[in-house]
Amino acid sequence: MLDLGDQPAADHFPPVEEPGPDPAYPLQMWLCATCGLAQLLVDPTAPEEPRGAEPAALVEQAEDAVDRVARAGWLPAGARIAEYGSPHGGSWLASLAARGLAPVDDGDLADVVLDCFGLMHSADQAAALAKRAARVAPGGVLLLQYHSLATIMRLGQWNSLRHGHYAYYSTTALGRMLGEVGFAPRQAWRFGLYGGTMLLAATRGGAADDESAVETGPGASVGDLLAEEAALGVEDPARVRALQDSAVSRAEALHLWLVEQKAAGSTVLGYGAASRAVALLCRAGVDRSLLGAVADASPAKHGRRMPATDIPVVAPDELVAARPDAVALFLPDLMREIRTTLPEIEAAGGRWVDVEDPGLCPAAEG
Repeated sequence: MLDLGDQPAADHFPPVEEPGPDPAYPLQMWLCATCGLAQLLVDPTAPEEPRGAEPAALVEQAEDAVDRVARAGWLPAGARIAEYGSPHGGSWLASLAARGLAPVDDGDLADVVLDCFGLMHSADQAAALAKRAARVAPGGVLLLQYHSLATIMRLGQWNSLRHGHYAYYSTTALGRMLGEVGFAPRQAWRFGLYGGTMLLAATRGGAADDESAVETGPGASVGDLLAEEAALGVEDPARVRALQDSAVSRAEALHLWLVEQKAAGSTVLGYGAASRAVALLCRAGVDRSLLGAVADASPAKHGRRMPATDIPVVAPDELVAARPDAVALFLPDLMREIRTTLPEIEAAGGRWVDVEDPGLCPAAEG
């Protein structure tokens, strides 16, 4: 459905003094005609230790999720909890402990088994889901949070594809996967993180409860989500393949904008040395002559460079000191947070630009 050609590993940030070239590997999204799961078939990369700093947006979303799931009755005080987390952060454990839930030892049964963006990192999806399901105690619940394929399609988020992320779930495909381990979705919630993430509560046996409202959708339910996805075409190869067009148009738009800014004498730097930025910069053919540096909050990335480019990763204070005319933000979810954290950019006359905006328009004030 989506072929980004040979791409470097998105979590491998070489030291600036290492000139490269960096190893590159095929990066493709396939759609299973049988189960409907969008996935990687081949990933020859070896994951590196996470270097990112956990953004406030992810922490806030986790706290919001705990509150909403608790209000729905799925997190009773005294319940046992097992969490499968993402290497990128977002743990619920501290918030759950504050509500009287207790973690169990590895392998033990739990009343609540939570996977927060963790399942997608497993090469063997069937085995990973079966392992999580097997740990749910009788009468317990399995909670699965995921970046929705429907969101990726609707917003043209082609650069969500990366090595190490083996699956891109529609609710439709995930429901089938749950059925294979004897579970069914019972309730769902939407969140604005990454443009649209979903959280499913699933229990053993039965069918999806169509009366379980999705809290941010008027009258929506698990059944409504499936209908929305069918209308969007999450299992239609022709519709999913439109991501390839987005990859071409977004990369061309970024390159053209940077060339125009350079010609106008404007200084443009970036913010957010994230995996989503890697494929975008590589596809757009961006180097240090167009983008002088990318700032990031993670000290572990400082003194390194963006994979397959000569663009250095610098500390936020270096970004402020440079007084850029524009800052290309590669993580739009951080817009509110970063404008609050680095008010000096706009105070000096600079502007923040959302690179995922199809028109590459400056972010609206306020």
